[in-house]
Amino acid sequence: MKRAVCILSGGMDSAVAAFIAKREGYDIIAVHFNYGQRTETRELRAFRDIANVLGAQIYEIDLPFFPQIGASALIDSSIEVPTDGIKPGIPVTYVPFRNGIFLSIAAAIGEKEGAEAIFIGVVEEDSSGYPDCREDFIKKMEAAIEAGTKPTTHLQIRTPLIHLKKEDIVRVGHELGVPLELTWSCYKEEEEACGVCDSCRLRLKGFEKAQLEDKIPYRLKRS
Repeated sequence: MKRAVCILSGGMDSAVAAFIAKREGYDIIAVHFNYGQRTETRELRAFRDIANVLGAQIYEIDLPFFPQIGASALIDSSIEVPTDGIKPGIPVTYVPFRNGIFLSIAAAIGEKEGAEAIFIGVVEEDSSGYPDCREDFIKKMEAAIEAGTKPTTHLQIRTPLIHLKKEDIVRVGHELGVPLELTWSCYKEEEEACGVCDSCRLRLKGFEKAQLEDKIPYRLKRS
């Protein structure tokens, strides 16, 4: 069976991307990164729940150096997570080169496991403006992985959601039977989603436009 490494954060986008890989007939190798993010415990729980539904082989990777780098509200408690609405530009929740690091490790796992593809749930058109979610970046990372692995290793980076809006992702997830209620998107909280960080707002807006109910608990709901 063909194999795919799926970078699975525990969030909605990566879960939908992994279910797309499953639908395409890939045997799933689910990879999760604990990097000192504010909601690390809750994201890990969501990852395990989703990976279990997928029947995936699991890698849980600890990356303790991220807080040393800092420079992001997700890994530096001295920087507040914005809650006053999505603004133009790159937000303080951007973690420097996070997806580049994740893809590099996923490539190493993929080479070891004989995988053919890496699936990542990046979204370019309706995301928070992160530079490492752009299609140009993904293409260049794919070329770097091809140049830096064995001649027999060929890993395509698959980004099935990259040009979708959040409401489209919600609809696709619903159609595929993705247990979206098991996913977690909030940047701030682990018991009830805050409803006001950028990630919560994008998720709530997506469910609202898709005319579907988001079943995770929220303190507030502001799309």
